[in-house]
Amino acid sequence: MYKVKEAGHAACLECGDPIEYGRSDKKFCCEACKNRWHNREASSSRKFRQKVSSSLEKNYFILDSVRRTTLKTILVSDLETMGFRPGYFTSYSKGRNAEVFMCYDLKYVVRNGSVISISKVSFASSREPLTDCTD
Repeated sequence: MYKVKEAGHAACLECGDPIEYGRSDKKFCCEACKNRWHNREASSSRKFRQKVSSSLEKNYFILDSVRRTTLKTILVSDLETMGFRPGYFTSYSKGRNAEVFMCYDLKYVVRNGSVISISKVSFASSREPLTDCTD
């Protein structure tokens, strides 16, 4: 049951207008204010996710284009001039002599500032180990 609030008791979080009726814990004066407030709160998180996704996608296409060439190694700094962002990857492990990164299904191995290997990984099933594709 809705009840009339006492004057000056609560204010809308979005517009600041007094909330004159409704539940005692009501935070917004109307649906429009509620939607605006929640959309604004979620926008920074949404922008961050879009930035990360676009950086990963760009890295993937750069790595895939390099993988399809005859290059055996390439400097990370050369990848960066192509727009590669080394801080964005989907998986990481450190080996004895090198670091192994994943960008979705592309595995690349970095040693001494150079990418020494880029390969496509096949994800057959959760029970089978990962295998490198030769395509």
